Amino acid sequence: MRERIYKSSDFLVSNTGEPIRSVITESKESAVIAWFVNPGQRISAHLHPDGQDTWIIQSGIGVYQLDRSGATKNIQAGDVVVAHQGEVHGVLNTGDTPLIFVSIVSPALSGYELLVNEFNY
Repeated sequence: MRERIYKSSDFLVSNTGEPIRSVITESKESAVIAWFVNPGQRISAHLHPDGQDTWIIQSGIGVYQLDRSGATKNIQAGDVVVAHQGEVHGVLNTGDTPLIFVSIVSPALSGYELLVNEFNY
């Protein structure tokens, strides 16, 4: 039988460089990812041309990029943040504790396009 229940905390990895993307589970329908973003770290602005990325914020705070112009919105524990197909998104941890969240990318092969120098906050 395939595993169906996971503890996201088992997949969280702290890193002093870039935040680490830790895959919890993946199928063709979706990829479920655990993120641990230390204070001052960022996930650069990017988009998924063929899918959606939904974040469930478990702890911490950050500034979330909403579009290519650099518009942002504060996010915090308890928020569910959705980047629909082709929508720019990224985050900077502006707090003094880790920003921890689970990301669900659907479909798993939704593509990834990094937008260099487009996180303007």
